[in-house]
Amino acid sequence: MRFFNRTCVVFLLAQPVFGIAIDLQPNDLVAPPPDKTFLMLSYFSTQNTSYYRNGNLVSSASYSNPIIDSPNMIMRAARSYAIGELPGLTFIQVPYGTIQPAGSIDSFASSSGLGDLTVATALWPYANRDTRTYVGMAGFLTIPTGSYANSQPLNMGENRYKTALQIGLQKPIIGNLDGMIAIDTMWYGGNNQCATTCGSASNVPLNQKPLTTAQLGAVYKISQTYTLGASYFNVTGGATSINNRYQDNVINTQRFIVSAVAYTDVGRFSVQYGRDLAIENGFIQTRLLAVRYMKSF
Repeated sequence: MRFFNRTCVVFLLAQPVFGIAIDLQPNDLVAPPPDKTFLMLSYFSTQNTSYYRNGNLVSSASYSNPIIDSPNMIMRAARSYAIGELPGLTFIQVPYGTIQPAGSIDSFASSSGLGDLTVATALWPYANRDTRTYVGMAGFLTIPTGSYANSQPLNMGENRYKTALQIGLQKPIIGNLDGMIAIDTMWYGGNNQCATTCGSASNVPLNQKPLTTAQLGAVYKISQTYTLGASYFNVTGGATSINNRYQDNVINTQRFIVSAVAYTDVGRFSVQYGRDLAIENGFIQTRLLAVRYMKSF
């Protein structure tokens, strides 16, 4: 069981639902008009199952049928503005949810409570509404305010700071079809109170290499009300060390998300579905379902 607890950290550190989610929704790269307030409520349901180690499926002992379900709510408040001629937006968000182990790991304690709070600011150095061409840049800071217990292998909070930078481009391809591309890198602070998750009876330091995500997507405007989107993600890096011992667990994940968005008089509604296509290390995500509602005023 000690080895299982140690490798469980790969799941916690790789999945965006436990920290900041930099996955872009359709038209997230479109600069907002200034002096608007946005409130968004999101519901996420994810499931992770089979465990992979260096690209190989592990099925012995506790790995025979691992299941980790996580229903979560994310609350976000944002305000747009202009700095000179540059559109900008700042948001603050906090998740609340549950991590529920089942199957061959049902003996693990579940975790419920607040996740880590994230603050982000985005600026658009180039925004041309006439040509539907936008270049956006964003910085993220995640603060360890979430529920965390060093005696549990699974936690809503990560007990460490995280920062990230992202840059993206959206422009027309043909007709009502736009393309978008973005890349971000996340840097991790240390967690000096990692015990059970790190396979240790006492606190040891956990550190992680930067994690880079590249995403390529398409956005198709059906009408003034309905928009469809699809995105492919390639995630690399993020290897961890525990008590200064390298874990040889580089994250190399490919995944996809498809989206449907409705812009209505009462707000924006969106539904997303996705899953991992391939994974090098960790528990593969077999389902991501997200439902969002956003209101601006």
